[in-house]
Amino acid sequence: MKRFIGFIKKEFYHIFRDTRSLFILFGMPIAQVMLFGFAITNEINNVNIAVFDKSKDATTQEIINKITASTYFSNQQFITNEAEIESVFKKGNIKAVLVFEKDFSEKLTKENKATVQIITDATDPNTANTVNNYVSSILQKYQQETNKNIKPVYQITPESRMVYNAELKSVFMFVPGVMTIILMLVSAMMTSISITREKELGTMEILLVSPIKPFQVIIGKVVPYIFLSVINAIVIVLLSIFIFGIPVQGSLFLLGIQSVLFIINALSLGILISTISKTQQTAMMISLMGLMLPVILLSGFIFPISSMPVPLQIISHVIPAKWFIIILKGIMLKGVGITILWKETLILVAMTVFFIVLSIKKYKIRLE
Repeated sequence: MKRFIGFIKKEFYHIFRDTRSLFILFGMPIAQVMLFGFAITNEINNVNIAVFDKSKDATTQEIINKITASTYFSNQQFITNEAEIESVFKKGNIKAVLVFEKDFSEKLTKENKATVQIITDATDPNTANTVNNYVSSILQKYQQETNKNIKPVYQITPESRMVYNAELKSVFMFVPGVMTIILMLVSAMMTSISITREKELGTMEILLVSPIKPFQVIIGKVVPYIFLSVINAIVIVLLSIFIFGIPVQGSLFLLGIQSVLFIINALSLGILISTISKTQQTAMMISLMGLMLPVILLSGFIFPISSMPVPLQIISHVIPAKWFIIILKGIMLKGVGITILWKETLILVAMTVFFIVLSIKKYKIRLE
């Protein structure tokens, strides 16, 4: 037992002496959370639009003022003919052009109908779709305010309500995903080079002839990173709550237990990579390239899994990050407990045990 504790202490000393490792462990996660939280968003703000007003009456001016008064849009210029529409789009600064038809106010009064054409730059489809929805929403609101006393014989008014994220803040989607990616990549990457480092430094031979058993070596390599990764998780949760205002509706204790489980899962996966890699460079490449793309693309972090082809949906089941993101969103945003999340928890436990057993087996092969 004393040898095992000494081995763990050695791992701690090695980590704290390596400033680059400390930067990767603590500096990168904070920087990534702040970057994803503030920079990456599917919301729009201050989008530049142009207006082609063929009518130039009081009604069109009122609508234009309402649109540009919102924080979503900034009216950059007025154009005077249709030929200018293509030119303003080609310059790249304008993302949408609003075209008000001639005699807009008169048609609205006499015919109860007038047209506003919304032309968007669809080189960025998501932005184009969002701009179109926002403008349509503002126009619909204006129409409701103007026609309060006009009630058609038959009228169906849909009412929508967004639950768990009423303001549709994209940070509510990104931060749980970023937390998952950081814990997975940093934990797996740091442990993936742990055993390969021993080989390159020439200390592997000492471990091979030492009385420390393979499972003790594996656990000894994992324990220091569990402690450091838990600190990372706490920092990320605190940033999420106090910087981005993400609520934690569920149990903080359950959130902590699930985070530790996922950290152990990621660390065990990193150890597995470490046992099958001959050099630190190989281990680093496998942990970065082999984990980053599947975690980002197949975990449901950015793209909905239900929209993927069936083969990719099947592959996503073996991505631990997918189950942890479900757990995070369930606890933080929905406030659900273990009675709802038991299946995802059991899957992570099974994966963790599998990675650890396989790592010990691979390590034993190297002892022979």
